[in-house]
Amino acid sequence: MNDFADLEIDAEIIEEQDAGIWLSIGDLMSGLLMFFALLFITVMVQLRQYQEAFEKLPLVVLSAIEAGIGGNDIVTVDKETGDVSIRDRILFDEGSDKLRPEGKEFLQKFIPIYSEVIFANDLFERQIARVVIEGHTSSKGREQKNMELSLRRALSVADYIFSDEVSFPTKSRFKEKILAAGRGELDADKTMDRAGDRKVVFRFQFRRQDFSNLLAN
Repeated sequence: MNDFADLEIDAEIIEEQDAGIWLSIGDLMSGLLMFFALLFITVMVQLRQYQEAFEKLPLVVLSAIEAGIGGNDIVTVDKETGDVSIRDRILFDEGSDKLRPEGKEFLQKFIPIYSEVIFANDLFERQIARVVIEGHTSSKGREQKNMELSLRRALSVADYIFSDEVSFPTKSRFKEKILAAGRGELDADKTMDRAGDRKVVFRFQFRRQDFSNLLAN
C-alpha cells in the first residue's frame, strides 16, 4: 500500500517539476520575444534617422555651396544624390589634364566648404565611406584616350586638393576618404559632342548599415 502512495507522490513531484520546467521555458521565450521586439524597434528608429539625415544631405551640400560660392552654371548639385558636378571649362583647357589658374582658385574655395559639410556631422562622417572624384568626357575623340584623360584629370584634382596650395582644417581626414576614378565617355551622350558631359564629379559612396553594435549593448 505504501508503495502505491510513494508512486503517487513521485508522480506529483514529477508533474510539478515538469510544470516548473515549462514555466521557465515560457518565461525564457517571453523574454526573448521582448528582446527581439525592442531590438526591432530600435533598428527601425535608427534606420529612419539615417534615412532622414541622408535625404537632407544633398540640400545641405547645395545650401553650403550656394552660400560660400554662389549660384552659377559652373557647379551643379544633384538634389537626389548630392553629387557635385564641376564643368571642365573652369578646371582644364580642352584636351589637357593640367589645372587652369581659375580651376585652382575655384577648388581653393569649394573644397573647404565641401569638406566641412562631411565632417561637421558625425553621422555623415561615419557613413560616407568614400568621396569619389570622377573625371568625365564627351564622346568626342577615341574612347581609350577619353578614359585616360578623364582619369588624369581626376588625379590632377585630387593631387591639387592635398597640395600646399589648399588649406582646410579637415584635410588629413578628408584625404582618407578620397578615391580618384576615370569614367571617360561612359556616361556621355553618344549621339553628339555635349560640353555638359565634360566635367569632374564629386560623388559619395556610403557604408552599408551595420547594427551589430546594438547586440553588444
